[in-house]
Amino acid sequence: MTPHLRAGVIAAIAALVADQASKLWLLNVLDIAHRGAVKVAPFFDLELAWNVGISFGWLQSDSPMAQVGLMAVKVVAVVVLAVWMARSRTLLATVALGLIIGGAVGNGIDRFLHGAVVDFAHFHLEISGIRYSWYVFNLADVAIVAGVAALLYDSFLGVPAAKAP
Repeated sequence: MTPHLRAGVIAAIAALVADQASKLWLLNVLDIAHRGAVKVAPFFDLELAWNVGISFGWLQSDSPMAQVGLMAVKVVAVVVLAVWMARSRTLLATVALGLIIGGAVGNGIDRFLHGAVVDFAHFHLEISGIRYSWYVFNLADVAIVAGVAALLYDSFLGVPAAKAP
């Protein structure tokens, strides 16, 4: 295993562990399902949301067939990303792909165990009486977004990246 690939695998495992540990703590220790929303700061709450769809609540369906379909797409995506990560030529791209893989697997575990993804982080802001509220998300989502941002940054550095399979 190359040092770049090792770093990517470590990033994937770290993202997965942080995501699953946060969800286990929120569900089993904080018991957010029964406690309800917890105000952490004037702009941030811990608030349980079950996402049966994909990003931003698209394709909402709790039917077993829809969940199996989403899991199948996720498995294929993770395999493709893993092959891409193994072929990656830069450390940044390899770590970025590891973050995306770790986040995808974390959300996949939720879907398998609960039939939906556990979301809990809710940022909101009120300015001049107008409330701005963002989607509720989790640490897997943070890892995926950070990974995509790092891939975009890496693509502008001018180092030729490995082609995606």
